[in-house]
Amino acid sequence: MITSRVLMIRPHVFGFNEQTAVNNMFQAAPSDTDSAAKALREFDNFVAILRSHGVIVDVVQDDPDPPTPDAIFPNNWFSLHENGQLFLYPMFAPNRRAERKPAVLTYLEKNFFCKSIIDLSYYEQQGLFLEGTGSMVLDHDAKIAFACLSPRTHATVLADFCNQAGYTSCTFHAVDAAGHSFYHTNVMMTVTSKQVIVCMESIVGAAEQELVRSLIASSQKELVQITLSQVASFAGNLLELKGKGHRPLLVMSTRAFQSLTTYQREQIGRWNDIIHCPLPTIESCGGGSARCMLAEIRSAERNM
Repeated sequence: MITSRVLMIRPHVFGFNEQTAVNNMFQAAPSDTDSAAKALREFDNFVAILRSHGVIVDVVQDDPDPPTPDAIFPNNWFSLHENGQLFLYPMFAPNRRAERKPAVLTYLEKNFFCKSIIDLSYYEQQGLFLEGTGSMVLDHDAKIAFACLSPRTHATVLADFCNQAGYTSCTFHAVDAAGHSFYHTNVMMTVTSKQVIVCMESIVGAAEQELVRSLIASSQKELVQITLSQVASFAGNLLELKGKGHRPLLVMSTRAFQSLTTYQREQIGRWNDIIHCPLPTIESCGGGSARCMLAEIRSAERNM
């Protein structure tokens, strides 16, 4: 099922997070002092573009207390599924754990069907983490949870999620051009209803590459390969959504779109309409892109 609804958190304080920069190689400290204002303009523009294409966007304003510089990336701390399961996830950075704010949870429970809340955040006490649909790329059709293992993605927590959500896990190791593990799977991989867009060259070893290839083949989805340099431009950080047209949308940043070759755009364009938005400040300072900003709402709206 492709969702037509997302929740986005409009940040109160956006900035460079030193606690996440230790293993997010996409982050860079800003050279100016107005990155927060720039990020807000990028956020509001992104919301407007999504809505203009028929995507339903629920915007929740972040609370000022406590300050949460990465609140703009809500898909890392919760996911809401078709059956009403609401998962809460253990977060690597202590200051990101504060993103699980009561106001957001109240909004979700008030407006959408939440059958049960499954709180996995207690794994933080054991130093084990799984940062939602950043750590996992979910194939909702084949019920596969793809995950590249990293300091933010632990196999034990992944197994617990899969057991409770009814997914099969596929774990592997993936590194950037310098040999650093990718902090999240969703920077190097996207699953849509018809395709899997992935940087195969980043996956370590022939055995793990073959495992991923075989599962993609078993799902009967087309493999679209991207390169390490394209991953560095967030070409793996995409999300498929329903809009107002008859074809689904594939949402990405302008930087990601510009990195794609003509052939790759044609491949994707066979099944999806591509929409993109410039997010340079959020990408550089925050180390995340379009997909990271979008928390899918897959549960039904209350009182429908």
